[in-house]
Amino acid sequence: MTEAVPAPTLPPWIGAQTQHLLRQRGHAWLLYGPSGLGQYELALELARAWLCEQGSEQGACGHCPSCHAIGVHTHADLCVLMPETTLLALGWPLSEKAQTEIDDKKRKPSREIRVDAMRDAIEFSQRTSSRNRGKVVLVYPAEQMNAITANALLKTLEEPPGDARFVLASESAHQLLPTIRSRCQGYSMQWPSPEQGLQWLQAQGVPAAQAAPLLQSAAGCAQEALRLFQDGADVAAWADLPRAIARGDVLFFKDWAPALLVDALQKLCHDLLACRVGAEPRFFPRNALASQASVQVLSTWAQTLARTRRTVEHPFNAGLLQEALVAQAQSALNSRD
Repeated sequence: MTEAVPAPTLPPWIGAQTQHLLRQRGHAWLLYGPSGLGQYELALELARAWLCEQGSEQGACGHCPSCHAIGVHTHADLCVLMPETTLLALGWPLSEKAQTEIDDKKRKPSREIRVDAMRDAIEFSQRTSSRNRGKVVLVYPAEQMNAITANALLKTLEEPPGDARFVLASESAHQLLPTIRSRCQGYSMQWPSPEQGLQWLQAQGVPAAQAAPLLQSAAGCAQEALRLFQDGADVAAWADLPRAIARGDVLFFKDWAPALLVDALQKLCHDLLACRVGAEPRFFPRNALASQASVQVLSTWAQTLARTRRTVEHPFNAGLLQEALVAQAQSALNSRD
């Protein structure tokens, strides 16, 4: 028997949710919630269990040929539908046609789920399964389907082939077409308890002194906190970030990637807005939020940051972008309007 690639150790809250969903019936699921809650991990674990040759309500066995095939990203009955940039980042193969086009410099990897990939996935779902355990189509992040791609999926979701299951995972489910949402059984991702999050972060190698501030900076999303740690976020200085912004200290962010800076500024803007309307902040200590900016100013800044986030991965000059973002944020925080 082929030696299986062991599945990664799941956070305990993902394992519990997997077992809960395996006890349910349905051909199409939509897993949704904020980023960092493990939508992709849960979707993949469901697919692993559904296709496992010895699967049960406890999950996949982890050592059968089917589990091995998923571990090395070659399972004949699993179609993973993602933007090409996400496929490459997560180690999934592109289609032969897409790989050739990219290798020949005809185009760059797509940041959306392409309609031709969706059509291939629908055709895949209609074929006979190879291992007699059915077929699974995993779509992540589902909000990266444009309207044409999403509409191509609608008919199959409404009348799926008999042995095919679909699992859509989203971090912005409100962006999905209502018709897509209505054809899936929705499942809201569960948050880990603070104790679970701290224990898991330390088990992943995060120093104990950094685990708590990381978890706060990620609003309790332990997997998002781990990503911040891996991206090199300076959590020791996290509470000083609002003051650095107020004085326009660009050097404070000299080692920050633009995407990480935009993420931090959106969290700061969120907390300032929360304080202005009498709510509790989620990401920063309240005593670090001293701005008197009005709700109108902060709302305008939030909209600007949202637009910036959509293009932050473009090849801009990182230094100039940092300067512009800090100047924009400083102006908002020091506004007296």
